[in-house]
Parts: sequence; C-alpha cells; structure tokens
Amino acid sequence: MAKGKYQEWQTPEKLALIEGWARDGLTDEQIAHNIGIKRPTLYDWKKKYSDISDALKRGKEVVDQMVAGSLVKRALGMTITNTTYKMVPIRDDVLEAKRARWRNEHQIDHPEFTRKELVQASIENVPTYEKIPIMVNENELAPDTSAQIFWLKNRKPELFRDQAFKRLNEAQAEKVAEEVRKSKAEADITEAKASAYRTPEGQYGGLNKLLAAIDESIPKDDDVNDNPD
Repeated sequence: MAKGKYQEWQTPEKLALIEGWARDGLTDEQIAHNIGIKRPTLYDWKKKYSDISDALKRGKEVVDQMVAGSLVKRALGMTITNTTYKMVPIRDDVLEAKRARWRNEHQIDHPEFTRKELVQASIENVPTYEKIPIMVNENELAPDTSAQIFWLKNRKPELFRDQAFKRLNEAQAEKVAEEVRKSKAEADITEAKASAYRTPEGQYGGLNKLLAAIDESIPKDDDVNDNPD
C-alpha cells in the first residue's frame, strides 16, 4: 500500500503543499514521487477527490498565467529597470538604536540571557552596513517577433497556421508518390524482361512488352503540364 494515503493529503496543510509543488512547475510524476505514490495513483486521486484535483489545478493555473503574462510582455515589449546598490556603513547612533531594539525583542523570547550575552548577540546579529540605491537605469526591450508569432499561432491557429509546414508536407507527399511510381515502373520493366524468355511469343513478343513498360514509365506531356514548377 502506498505510504501516502489520500486521507493524509486532504488536510489544508498538505493541500497547500501540493498546490505549491504545482505552482513551482513540478510534473504530476514528480508530485506523485514527493507524496510517495505512483503516477497512476495520483491520476486516480484526481478523479476521485476534488480537493486534491483543485489544489493541483490552482497551482498550475498560477504558473500558466505567469508564463502567459511573461510571453505577452516579450511580444509587446517592456521596460526593464536595473538598480545599482552600494554598501555603506550605518551611522553609530542608528546602529546603536537597531541593536537596542534587537535586544529588547530577543530578551522577551530568551529571558535566560544575561545583559552581557544580549549585548554580544546584538553586535553579532545586527549588520553594520546597509544597502542603498545609487543608480536606477531603465532599458526598453523591443517587441519580440518570435513571441508574437508563437502567441498568434496558438491563439488564432485558423488565421496564423504555418503555411511553410503545409507546403513542406505537400512536397514530401509528392516525392513519396513519385518514388512509388518509379518503383512500379522498374518492377514492370523487370517483369517484361523476364517474360521475353518464357512466353510462347518468343523474344519479339517479350520485347514488345518491354517497350510498352518503358513507354508507360515515361511521363506524358499532360503529366508534365499538370505539375508545373
């Protein structure tokens, strides 16, 4: 029996964990592994228990929306803000105030600490430097045509399907048909050659069949006209 019984994963805490895994982009197989079950078991849970199915769906919808939002931004263009920071020392009076606040907060949770221990701990835990912004740069990211094409092909495939692939498939189909015709013609010629030596008509009768097979294998003018470049 699987170690992760479904009842154990129907609590609010466990459902939140499942939703978080889905939101982080884990596959159903990975989520099943984390739970301690096989993927088919997870599929069975999704069908039977709506709370588990809903948790997975909510998590995946968040990721889908985030990806779609990022794709739209790339397609339309966006502004990227980069901030440069500098580490500077904290003023002595501000630093002492931070340490005093730290000592007061931790004294409540650790009444066993002596005054000296609290002072030493505040020195070790309160940083003496702080990060301040010194420069903000904004860069315009131009619209990405690849993102635009991907979006349109998936949102409106009936209008923006890839005609190049369609033409390629048609060309490949014609090539296969031509190879089939060629193979059939070669088989007919081989058969005509063989019959020249086994038919009662003799070699002349077989030769006539051979010439007829060759004639059939040569494209006629009508065939050429039907397939212009």
